[in-house]
Amino acid sequence: MITSAAFVLALLIGVPIGIAICLTGVVFIAASGNPVLYQSFPLQMFGSVDNYGLIAIPLFILIGEIMNGGGITRRIIDMTMAFIGAMRGGLAYVNLLANMFVSSILGSATAQVAIMAQLMVPEMEAKGYDKTFAAGLTAYAGMLGPIIPPSIMFVMYSVLAQVPVGDMLIAGLVPGFVLTALFCIVIALMGLRYNYPRGEAASLSQRVKTVLACAPTLLIPIVIVGSILTGLANPTESAAVGALASILIGRYWTGELRFAQLPRMFLRAGVYSGIVLFLVAAAGVLSWVLVFAKIPQEVALWIQSIASGPISFMLLVNVILLVIGTVIDGAPGLIMTVPILLPIATEVYNIDPVQFGVVAVVNLVLGFLSPPVGLCFFVAAAVTGAKPGKMFIVTLPFFIASCVLLVLLSIFPVLSTALVR
Repeated sequence: MITSAAFVLALLIGVPIGIAICLTGVVFIAASGNPVLYQSFPLQMFGSVDNYGLIAIPLFILIGEIMNGGGITRRIIDMTMAFIGAMRGGLAYVNLLANMFVSSILGSATAQVAIMAQLMVPEMEAKGYDKTFAAGLTAYAGMLGPIIPPSIMFVMYSVLAQVPVGDMLIAGLVPGFVLTALFCIVIALMGLRYNYPRGEAASLSQRVKTVLACAPTLLIPIVIVGSILTGLANPTESAAVGALASILIGRYWTGELRFAQLPRMFLRAGVYSGIVLFLVAAAGVLSWVLVFAKIPQEVALWIQSIASGPISFMLLVNVILLVIGTVIDGAPGLIMTVPILLPIATEVYNIDPVQFGVVAVVNLVLGFLSPPVGLCFFVAAAVTGAKPGKMFIVTLPFFIASCVLLVLLSIFPVLSTALVR
């Protein structure tokens, strides 16, 4: 009780989540009356980040920095526009599908929303779309970042759950494409309802020109995902090759990247990576505290009294994680819930840890788009000037589509595990 109160108090007064978790560990040791545990505290933190797979995180972040600075994002949008821009609601489809391509490189929802909102929302507004809808769509499209590989959250989950990183990254492909298809259906229905404008049809020569301009940039996701799927490289090695490919394409093909920009990009990637990895270290402390306090066993007994089988358990987990995701960011949410819920899923209900990981990540990412926090909405609002609350209301059909995906993932494990197995 004292430990829980200390954690809640730390959050209420605004202590960063990673530091709050570490302070909670200190309070737990003091309350336990076993000072020998202080010797294990730094070992638990170090052991959590002593994992080769975590090297992929700073590399994926670096790829996003280079891609944005090298003009690669703009070319992906131009290529998508040339092929589907003439459809009713064409710019909305362009926004979504360009995000799908970009997500296969960035792997971060907030970074993706910040980049794409600057590029797409002004253009959609100029063509007659409501700014609130354009910003909200961009925020929901940012959900694809942590689902379609590479994904920083999947890398973090693989470390927490001791699941191969490659398995988790591959597992996100089918759910990512299904979510894209569901969002396309929503855009089509809303386009008919609100009579979204059509864009100008591109000629064959224009399409060929944009494809030639963009083709080398598409090598980046092909190198990253293809090398993992074929077994030519593990996720960390593929991230390193992807970073090198981004530098070469940005410098020698698009010509927008200067080598003088790289030190600043490395610094930004390093700072953000440090924040993420500190959270991973704090996760080790939290898992350790939970095991000593026997929290997983108590939660397991409560859940078993409610959930009679795997499907009812997964649906209950959806509710729990969605509520947690509305007030806590994705990475801390994983850190707080995986050590408690995963052992119950695997040992009591015999659920594949890969399926559980996909459901957990999608839930917590959806929390980025749910009140009261809605981090992606606030990022889009900061860039575009739209109101976050109004964004949620206007784009409610996308929230419903996301919930449909969660139900499908909970009932049909094959959607998560087919490519892995």
